[in-house]
Amino acid sequence: MTIEPPAPGEPRRPMGPRDPGDAWVIAPTGERYWGRFGAAGLLAVDAERGILLQHRVGWSHHGGTWALPGGARHENEDAGVAALREAREEAAVPQDAVRQRFWSVLDLGIWSYTTVIADVIEPFDPQIADAESVALEWVPVEEVAERPLHPGFASAWAHLRPLLSVRPAIVIDAANVVGSVPDGWWRDRAGAAERLLERVRHWQARGVDADALELPGAHWFPEISVVLEGQAKGAAPSADDSGAGIRVVLAPGEGDDEIVAETQRRVASGEQVVVVTSDRGLADRVSAADARVVGAGWLLDQLDDRA
Repeated sequence: MTIEPPAPGEPRRPMGPRDPGDAWVIAPTGERYWGRFGAAGLLAVDAERGILLQHRVGWSHHGGTWALPGGARHENEDAGVAALREAREEAAVPQDAVRQRFWSVLDLGIWSYTTVIADVIEPFDPQIADAESVALEWVPVEEVAERPLHPGFASAWAHLRPLLSVRPAIVIDAANVVGSVPDGWWRDRAGAAERLLERVRHWQARGVDADALELPGAHWFPEISVVLEGQAKGAAPSADDSGAGIRVVLAPGEGDDEIVAETQRRVASGEQVVVVTSDRGLADRVSAADARVVGAGWLLDQLDDRA
């Protein structure tokens, strides 16, 4: 491959490149891809209004088509950070207005594009914030394919649209997970629960491998419920937990009963629920509620693999 900066006078963000990543990757066969370190785009999903699409200015790559706000990643920049930055620069998308749900990655070896699918949690009106857009619109999901789409987005949309209804959730039997490792947790149950919560926060923030959830895509950011009982309820939830998609559930009585209730609630709301427990009796109860069950070791492996 060849790395080629924009040609003199090429009207990219009219003041020209602002980062080493703003360059073309040229394949040996001649195809051109924008972004020396790959690219990322934001697929914002509003439950009421649909998908945020950008009508691309004529001088851009495949100008005149509709696609997602996005662009070149900076060196060593996380794809989620890049997608949100580009969406802010191009469409004034507030960073806290969306929550990532999953990533889909097109990896060509010499170049990659990451689509970051995110749910709108705080409604906003997009605004044209640079010269790369002719228009920005919320387009109903069923009407997206009717637009003249950027060919890359058109190809991706065919497999992304069915995934928009997939909403994974994980319910964690904290007592069972903590109790599976003999590290002295019985001397400070609240402290042990707090340590587990912190590890779960980091895990959820960096994304759960799609293979672990038996789902397509690269990484998912599922809703997570951590059920605490007894003395473990002294663990303090973080003020940011709800915004990050983590729910700390304090069981008023038996933890198993609360886990079953939380599982039933999530299944009833249309979520695909994974329950983490090695308790066979509890596993039978949540399986009857249409949840998938994995053992405590599954979660510990996930927490430790990328710590």
